[in-house]
Amino acid sequence: MTLSLATPLCDLLGIDVPIVQAPIGGATCPELAAAVSGAGALGTLALTWTAPDICADRIRRTRALTNHPFAVNLVLEWDHRERIEVCAREGVAVISTFWGDPAAHVDPIHEAGALHIHSVGSVAEAVAAAEAGVDVIVAQGVEAGGHVRGTTSTLALVPAVVDAVGPVPVVAAGGIADARGVVAALALGAQAAWIGTRFLLAAEANVHAAYRSRLLAAQADDAVHTEAFDGGWPRAPHRVLRNATLTAWEDAGRPAAPDRPGEGEIVATAPNGSGLKRYHMAMPQSGTQGDAEVMALYAGQGIGLARACLPAADIVSELRDGALRLIG
Repeated sequence: MTLSLATPLCDLLGIDVPIVQAPIGGATCPELAAAVSGAGALGTLALTWTAPDICADRIRRTRALTNHPFAVNLVLEWDHRERIEVCAREGVAVISTFWGDPAAHVDPIHEAGALHIHSVGSVAEAVAAAEAGVDVIVAQGVEAGGHVRGTTSTLALVPAVVDAVGPVPVVAAGGIADARGVVAALALGAQAAWIGTRFLLAAEANVHAAYRSRLLAAQADDAVHTEAFDGGWPRAPHRVLRNATLTAWEDAGRPAAPDRPGEGEIVATAPNGSGLKRYHMAMPQSGTQGDAEVMALYAGQGIGLARACLPAADIVSELRDGALRLIG
């Protein structure tokens, strides 16, 4: 008998491996999303802060690199009517949303011909999203890197969401970085694993070399849940690697803005030439100039399980093959 990890959600999404690459902000790019999708999982482009005309270009660049489905992610803290229209024109198969009420976006996304995935941090949010008509729900545990919606662990949240919203398929997120995590997600009732931090170490990821080095050296307790890097997105908790900025703020007693150590200091320059202040939410990309290590270094608590930089396709293969060995 041939073993397979495929779930009904794989059929719905048009993928072979029950793995979804999380948006991972500025680290995403057409090369990464296409490589993940080409390997049989679902790649994702994070386009929340991308101008609509540039969104179209990135979608086209991704499609030129793969004929497999991929997703576009949008954070609902901002208005995305134009971006959803772009996705409709470009024939994007999957749109994922996060941070807020998805109800107003369900019909526009479905009218665009796309499936709607929405990420939640609690059972109550999951039930509301299911009632609104989303197609797939991501249950994000507090172990996750990047911006974190809730306060419940993945182990407790995922089965509770599965029980609450069935038959709507659920994807498990938060702290999943190796094959054991993928198998655990499926055992909890999820139909796929949502993986972000592991793909920050993909060869294709748009990540600064100093950030990559910090990721390779980090352990779980280096990934801190905080609200320190709130520039551009206030009142949005997140998980980042401890660095000099975070330590200085904590040592000062966690003062509120504008009284934080180094407040207003330009610490780096973004690839587009704009200055980035200390405490800004931006992560250091490959083209960032300046002191990358004092910026927001997003990472989940699974980071200690990721010990090598590999092509994205090899990461997908490693997760798939390891999971098959475990269940076999």
